[in-house]
Amino acid sequence: MAKELSSETVKEYGLNAGASVVGIASSKDFGSAPEGFRPADNLEGCLSVIVLGSPFPREALLDDSIRYVDVRNATNEKISDIAKIVAKQIKADGYKVKVISGMSGKWVGGMQHGPISLKHAAELAGLGIIGKNYLLTNPKYGNLLWFSVILTDADLTPDGVNPYAFCNDCNICVDMCPSKALDDIGSFKKKDCADTMFKHIDGKWELKCFLCRKVCPYCFGE
Repeated sequence: MAKELSSETVKEYGLNAGASVVGIASSKDFGSAPEGFRPADNLEGCLSVIVLGSPFPREALLDDSIRYVDVRNATNEKISDIAKIVAKQIKADGYKVKVISGMSGKWVGGMQHGPISLKHAAELAGLGIIGKNYLLTNPKYGNLLWFSVILTDADLTPDGVNPYAFCNDCNICVDMCPSKALDDIGSFKKKDCADTMFKHIDGKWELKCFLCRKVCPYCFGE
């Protein structure tokens, strides 16, 4: 029999495991997501979406000698491992769980398609707002957070979307985007972005463009 589990306890699990931020969204809040990309499509009976975040070092944007993709992958591995620890605790409490990391999903046509959108999950969990650069921006960590998600059938109290305001009349990222992927605020041109961002070099995929992240005045948060 599952024991009673509160949102506060789950957040303690996440912070104690090493997450920098933890937020909770209701599975019901994903109604506008495409069919097949909703929490309940990935875990039967899913009621809550737990979002855990960890920032990657700003040096990855400032030091050309550091491979951005290496830092990104290391940060993803870190937060994925944290999510697995938390999921194990929630499972021990008697609930179903499924971990979705930032590298989950499949590559189709040069683009990665994850089971659910982690940045939209983070926004619904109150951890920030998706800006004009289509990155999740948090008041403390800017747009440097990397996320993993735990789907669970535990009925937790959601945090709700926070009314943060970052972009306002700023259009720096839109104007500087080399692929013009941000020109239409209502429609992110993901393939155009991917064609510019990813390059196949010496048999490996390299992330060669992260200008929209770097030029944002809120890149580094506080």
